Amino acid sequence: MLPPRDRLKICFAHVAYRFADRFAPRNTGIDFVEVRDRAALDAAIGDCDVLVCSGLWRNDLPAIAPRLKFVQSASAGTDQYDRDVFRAHGMRLASGQGVNANAVSEHAIALMLALLRRIPEARDNQARRVWRGMMGDFAKREDEAGGKTAVVVGLGRIGGRIARLCKALGMNVVGVRQNVAGGAEGADEVHSFRDLATLLPRADFLILACPLTDETRNLVDAAALALLKPTAQVVNVARGRVVDEAAITAALQAGRIAGAALDVTAEEPLPEASPLWAMPNVLITPHTGGETHMYEDNVLDFMMENIGRLQRGEAALVNQIV
Repeated sequence: MLPPRDRLKICFAHVAYRFADRFAPRNTGIDFVEVRDRAALDAAIGDCDVLVCSGLWRNDLPAIAPRLKFVQSASAGTDQYDRDVFRAHGMRLASGQGVNANAVSEHAIALMLALLRRIPEARDNQARRVWRGMMGDFAKREDEAGGKTAVVVGLGRIGGRIARLCKALGMNVVGVRQNVAGGAEGADEVHSFRDLATLLPRADFLILACPLTDETRNLVDAAALALLKPTAQVVNVARGRVVDEAAITAALQAGRIAGAALDVTAEEPLPEASPLWAMPNVLITPHTGGETHMYEDNVLDFMMENIGRLQRGEAALVNQIV
C-alpha cells in the first residue's frame, strides 16, 4: 500500500509542533516536508504519501492528493476527519490516542497538588513580595493528598494513570467509566456514569478525564455541583464542555465548592471577560496538559509503527480509525 522508504514522502502539517526537527535525527532515509498553514499544505500534499496533521486537515484534501494513502492524526480526537472520504479514496487513518497520556495525567496531578498546596496564592504573593506568615485558620492552610478521596471520571489511558498516581499519593480513588467491565485501572472501586450522583458527595477532588460525548456534555452541571462538599475541588483535563461553565462559575463565586483547576474551557481561548480569570480559587492553564518535549517523538513513534505495518501489508494499525 505504501512505497518503500526510498520512494516515500511524508508531509508534517501543524501550526506549531516541530515534527521535522524531531524526525530528521532519526535518519530514516524517508523524504519529508513540513508546512505551517493550509496554503502551504495545498502546495505540498500532491506528492506526499503520508500526512501527519490535526487542525490543518480538510476533507477536500484527498481530491488534490493522488498519492496520499495514510494520515496519522497528531491528536487523539478525530472528529475532523470524514470517515467516508477516507474509505472512498482508499486511505487509512490512525489517531494519536494515548500519545499524551503521561503528560495529561501528570498535569492533572500537578493541578490537584497546586490547589492543595496553594501554589497559585504563593506565586501571587511572590509577585507582590509578600511573605505570608503561619496560619491559624485551617481553611487558609495548605493541605495534604493522603487520605482524601478522588473521584476520577474516565478511566482510559489518561484517567487510569491519574488513578494510579492518586493511589501513590495515598488517596482513596473512585473510578467512573462507561464500561465497568473495562476494569478499575488501579482505582479502589469502579462505577458507571449512572452512579455519579451517588459518588459526588464523597469527592474531595472531582477529576475529569473523559472524552466529550453526548453522554458527557455538561455532565458536571448545577445539579452535580450541588452534590459536592463545600470543600471539594474540581480538576478538568477532559474537555471544557464536560462542565457547565456558567454553573461552575456560579458555584465558585458563591463558595459552594472550594476551587477548580481548569486546563480546558468551553470556549478557547477563554474570553477575556470571563470571571474565571480573576477568581482567587481558580487555576487556569491554557490547554497545555498534553504538551511536553516528548509530544512530537511520541506521535512519530506511532507513525513509524503504522508505516511499517502498511508497508508489510498488515491490516491492523495502532489506534486504527479507518
